[in-house]
Amino acid sequence: MLNALDRNAERWALLIFYIMLVATMAIEVIRREVFAYSSIWGEEVVRYCFIYLCWIGAAAAVRERAHIRIDLLLNWAPPRGRALLYMFGDLVTLALAVLALWLSAQTVSVSWTFGSVSHGLRVSMVWFLMAVPVGFSLMIFRLLQSLVRDFADLRAGRPVYEGERLFE
Repeated sequence: MLNALDRNAERWALLIFYIMLVATMAIEVIRREVFAYSSIWGEEVVRYCFIYLCWIGAAAAVRERAHIRIDLLLNWAPPRGRALLYMFGDLVTLALAVLALWLSAQTVSVSWTFGSVSHGLRVSMVWFLMAVPVGFSLMIFRLLQSLVRDFADLRAGRPVYEGERLFE
């Protein structure tokens, strides 16, 4: 069960948010075009689902090493150097993710303190602002997993995991 959750947690969350986004957008288009009426809550649901999609998708991309990168040095590096370059990149990303998590948690804290709510849904903005800390927390978790995997591969002499290739 934990293995399936580890492999698919982001995919399941992305699927849920994507279905919510598409369903709400379809309902709002029908309401606007057929009934000449639209609601403010539909726009907010779509906007915040998209924000969650982006942040959870970023964590999924970290897991699969699917982020855009310039890999000129990686192509020329020997296997050991390639592993070290990946680990260096993961460490830099980890440092930035920890900083971003800390800063985004402060934003959530301010929203919690002052009790801000969204305009249309009248729901606490904390739920929507939490997308950023959730995304960075997932990224940090996936980066730590990646570093452990890369270190084990480096010690065992195995080639480093380079993620799924989309176009090769």
